Amino acid sequence: MKEEILGVTVNKETEQQLLDNIQNDIEMGRKSRIVAINPEKVMMASKDPALRTLLNESTYQIPDGVGIKIASRMRGGAIRERVTGIGMMDALLQLANKHGHRIFMYGAKKATVELAAQNIQTKYPNLIVAGTLDGYEKDPEKIIQAINEAKPQILFVALGSPKQELFIRENMERLDVNIFQGVGGSFDVYSGNVKRAPKLFLNTGTEWLYRLASQPTRIKRQMALPQFLIKAVRDKGGKR
Repeated sequence: MKEEILGVTVNKETEQQLLDNIQNDIEMGRKSRIVAINPEKVMMASKDPALRTLLNESTYQIPDGVGIKIASRMRGGAIRERVTGIGMMDALLQLANKHGHRIFMYGAKKATVELAAQNIQTKYPNLIVAGTLDGYEKDPEKIIQAINEAKPQILFVALGSPKQELFIRENMERLDVNIFQGVGGSFDVYSGNVKRAPKLFLNTGTEWLYRLASQPTRIKRQMALPQFLIKAVRDKGGKR
């Protein structure tokens, strides 16, 4: 179940519905990739056909960013729940903890990814952190070998977008993994190097406001949101 916004498809399902589908993918041995869709990515993809194809090729395009939910509602769409990239990562960690799945973490600095893995293992003792590899390792053969030897069901890639999505697309057929997710700077959060917004902001969908207050230089990125909403409402693309 997806709808299209400025040429980019986005899933309509709730987080729990997506998790049910993902668990079924693991049980059936299917390969699936997850990408977070926010207004900034949609605006870039509307001008970049290669990026648009990269995003639309993914199995699950989660509605990250309150702007996606607002645009869907304004267009008469069905997206009612925001599913953030880091929120989905945490939901997958909970799924792995419940079912004893193995995870692998690739990306970020060595100290960051290792500390994040330690904290995750402490928080979710029933999952298995099968391995970690920092983002400074560039040899594809070494990366593929390390991941395959670890035998994870879930792979988190933290290389920044769209680099992480390109890595997943180029290598997923050679990787013995079921679920692939690009997670941006999430390892920094799990390591404790970066703090998430307080729950008040998370629950009200105003995490962007907290980040803007913390990093005023983000103002140019945030100014793209009104432009996105105007284009999305005017666009005659649709729901499917």
